[in-house]
Amino acid sequence: MSEEAKDRDWASRTVLPGGSEPDPRFTLANERTFLAWIRTSLAFLAGGIALETIGDGVFPEGIHRALSILVIAIAFLISLGAAVRWWQTENRLRRGRPLTLPLIVPLLSLGGAVAACLILGMVLG
Repeated sequence: MSEEAKDRDWASRTVLPGGSEPDPRFTLANERTFLAWIRTSLAFLAGGIALETIGDGVFPEGIHRALSILVIAIAFLISLGAAVRWWQTENRLRRGRPLTLPLIVPLLSLGGAVAACLILGMVLG
């Protein structure tokens, strides 16, 4: 084990094995991006809970339940995607490799567009 690896704690060596330490600014920027996605996920989760709680009289029962589940599912996917993206980025930074395309962005856009279309259909219909 190298001297650099010995300085790292067990969790760091297990989750992010190999490579070399990147510039701390990049690691911290990656962490801030992860936390921003987690805040977005929490906002979607709160929106899904609000839809389930308050939307009962606004939308028909089946649709309001489906919208709530969709928004909460989007929150789950954002949270999961944020963790995967953080891990991929950190590993690539450690190995000096190019960053991958963030698939979380099109997923979020698609989920938000579907939810907006459903709500628009309910308001207009």
